[in-house]
Amino acid sequence: MTAKMPINEYIDHTLLRADATEAEIRKLCEEARQYGFETVCVNPCWIKTCKAALEGSRTRVCTVIDFPLGADGVESKSFSAFEAVKEGADEIDMVLNIGKLKDGDDNYVTHEISEVKSAIGHKTLKVIIECCLLTDEEKKRACEDCVKGGADFVKTSTGFSKGGATVEDVRLLHDTLAGRARVKAAGGIRTKADMEAMIEAGAERIGTSHGVELFEQFQAEQKS
Repeated sequence: MTAKMPINEYIDHTLLRADATEAEIRKLCEEARQYGFETVCVNPCWIKTCKAALEGSRTRVCTVIDFPLGADGVESKSFSAFEAVKEGADEIDMVLNIGKLKDGDDNYVTHEISEVKSAIGHKTLKVIIECCLLTDEEKKRACEDCVKGGADFVKTSTGFSKGGATVEDVRLLHDTLAGRARVKAAGGIRTKADMEAMIEAGAERIGTSHGVELFEQFQAEQKS
């Protein structure tokens, strides 16, 4: 595997369960601080908690918008993103309107991405396209819509639908984007082999709830 950066800098340390408690969120932040992960990825109600817990660390706060369905209206998405940034979010992972994409309404999809990007300014925008619900042609169109809308990353999955990231999807997104935006792989990445395969296929960010285990697996290999 050829990694472009240290392993910890790939990881969005993620906890998006509906029943996540404050104690679990604080533990997530403690782990992220200890291992130097790129972000913690949490639901919006935890932004302020994470911002305070991570003060002075390299780890930023990522939150999700219209998660996991992506079916809210454009104004709702852009307002939620604006409020999230105001509360301290550094990165936004929004779910694209999958039904509109499948209807071929690329103008709508591009518009909603553009509106969210406008609402968050210079902050990083990742757009979740939920690959498991799309054909390859729809994935390619989604990539083009994301680029036109100003997204910084295209993300494979929410992890809450019928499938997560696959190597084939990461490679397809990476090749389609051709450097115009980056790829985040998320959903079902639990082992060192999983993560290596995603990075090899072109992922530059990994969303996972197994960040600690993954990092320690890489460290163990380096020591052996």
